[in-house]
Amino acid sequence: MHGLENIVGLIAVVVATSVVARRIGVLSPILLVLVGIGISFIPGVLEVELDPEVVLLGILPPILYVAALETSVPAFRFNLRPILLLAVGLVLFTAAAVGLTLNMLLPQVPLAMCFALGAVVAPPDAVAATAVARRIGLPRRIVTVLEGESLINDATALVTLRVAVAAAVGQAVDAWSITQAATIAVVGGVGIGVVGGIVLGYVHKRIENPLIDNAMSLLTPWLVFLPAERIHASGVVAVVVCGLALGHKMPTLMSAASRLQMDAFWRMVKFLLEGAVFLLVGLQIRALIEQVEQRSFWFVMGCLGAVVGVVIVTRIVWLFPTVYLARLIPRVRRRDPAPAAAAAAVISWAGMRGAVTLAAALSLPASSEADDYPRGLFVILAFSVIVATLVLQGATLPTVARWLKVPGDDEKEDALAEASVQHEASRAGKDRLEEVADDAPEGVVERLRQVALSRSNLAWERLGRSDRETPSAAYARLRREMLNAEREVFRRARDTGKIPEETLRQAQRDMDLEESLLERGDL
Repeated sequence: MHGLENIVGLIAVVVATSVVARRIGVLSPILLVLVGIGISFIPGVLEVELDPEVVLLGILPPILYVAALETSVPAFRFNLRPILLLAVGLVLFTAAAVGLTLNMLLPQVPLAMCFALGAVVAPPDAVAATAVARRIGLPRRIVTVLEGESLINDATALVTLRVAVAAAVGQAVDAWSITQAATIAVVGGVGIGVVGGIVLGYVHKRIENPLIDNAMSLLTPWLVFLPAERIHASGVVAVVVCGLALGHKMPTLMSAASRLQMDAFWRMVKFLLEGAVFLLVGLQIRALIEQVEQRSFWFVMGCLGAVVGVVIVTRIVWLFPTVYLARLIPRVRRRDPAPAAAAAAVISWAGMRGAVTLAAALSLPASSEADDYPRGLFVILAFSVIVATLVLQGATLPTVARWLKVPGDDEKEDALAEASVQHEASRAGKDRLEEVADDAPEGVVERLRQVALSRSNLAWERLGRSDRETPSAAYARLRREMLNAEREVFRRARDTGKIPEETLRQAQRDMDLEESLLERGDL
C-alpha cells in the first residue's frame, strides 16, 4: 500500500508542479527538481528509494521510444555527422576529462572507477533543452541535433560505463574486448531494432482495433529493449532504431483512429515519466547528503565544482572545433555550410543532464565489488551535476539565446511550403474524387470539392496579415458557438430521459473531433 501511495503522490506532485511552472513561466524540469529537493527534507513525505532497474528498464525505454517516434528521419539522416560527433565523440571526451580530473582529486580511487563516473555524467538529456528551444523559437535544426544527440548518447555512455566498471572489478579489459563490446552493442542493437521495426510494422498493419494498436505500441519499447540487453547489445540503440523506423512509416501503418489515440496516449505517458524522473532526482538529495556527511563539506563542494565545471567546459571546448574544423573538408563544406557562431554557442550551452545519469549513478557497484571507492560521494556528484546543469544552464538558456540573437526559422517560408504542398494535395484529392465519384449524389461530391478547396485556401491564408480575421478563422469561431449550442441540446435531452447516456457520449465524441479540427482551422 505504501508503494501505491508513493506512486499516487509522485503523479500528483508532477501534475501540480507542472501547472505552477506554466503559470510562472519556468521550465517544469527545473521546478520539479527544486520541489523534489524541498520535499526530501520533509520526513515521511514521498520517501522513495530508487532501484536503478526501475529507471533503466521501466522509464528509459518508453521515453526513448516516443522521442524516436517524433524524430524526423530525413532530418536525422542529414544531421547524422554533428549528432554522432556529440553523441559519441563528446560523451567519450567528457568521460575521459571527468575521470582524469576526479583521479587527480582522489588519487587513491582506481582510475577505472573515475572513468565510470565520467561516463555517468557525460550524456546530456534533451528534454529540458528542446523544451526551451521550442518555447523561444530556436531553429528547427538545433532542436533536431539536440534530440538526435540525446537518442544516441545514452548508448555510448552506458557501454562506456559497462567497460569501466568491468575494469574496476578486475575483469580483463583490453583494446580487443572494448572493440568487441562496442561492436556487439551497436550492431546488435541496430539489428534488433531493424527486425523489431519490420515485424511490429507488419503487426500494426494488420491490427484494426485502435485499443489493441495502442497496447502493442505500449509494449514495443520493451519488446526490442529486453532481447537486445539479453545478448549484451544496446537496448537503447534497439529502441531508437525501431522507433525511428515505425515513426517514419506511421502514416501507412495505422488507421487514423489508432494514430489519434496513440498520439494522446504517448503524450500523457511522456509527460508523466519525464516529470517523475526530474522529481525523483530531487527526492534523492537528502539521503545522498547523509551518506557523505563524514567527509569534509568543503572537500565535497570542491569535487562538485570541479566535476560540474569540467562537464560544462568540455562541451564548449569540443563543440566549436568540431563544428568549424569539419568545414575544412570541401565535401562537407559544400553539403553543409558552417552555422553561425551563435547557433553553436546555444548548442554548447544546452547540456542539461537527466534520466540516464540518474539511472547510471544508482547502478554504480558497491565499494566491495570495485576495490575501495567512495560510492556515496560519486552518486551525490552525479545527482548534483543533474541539478546544477538543469538550474544553471536550463534557467539561463533562454537568456543566452536572446542575447546571442539566434534567428528562428522563417515562418513565412514554412507557411509558403505548407501552402504549396497543401495545394498539390488538394488537387490530388479532387482528381481522386472525380475518379471514384461515379453515381454518388452531386450534392455530396460538391461538398467534398468545397472541403478540398477550404483546406487549400486555409494554407494560403496563413501567409496573409495576422491582424485581420480570415474567412477560416471566422468559420471556426462561429462553428464553435454552434457546437456549444448543440452540446447543450444533447445534454438536456439526456437529463430529461429523451436519449440514453450512450447516445450523448457518441454525439459528444463526434462534436469533440470536429472541434479539435477547428483548433487548427482544418474545417
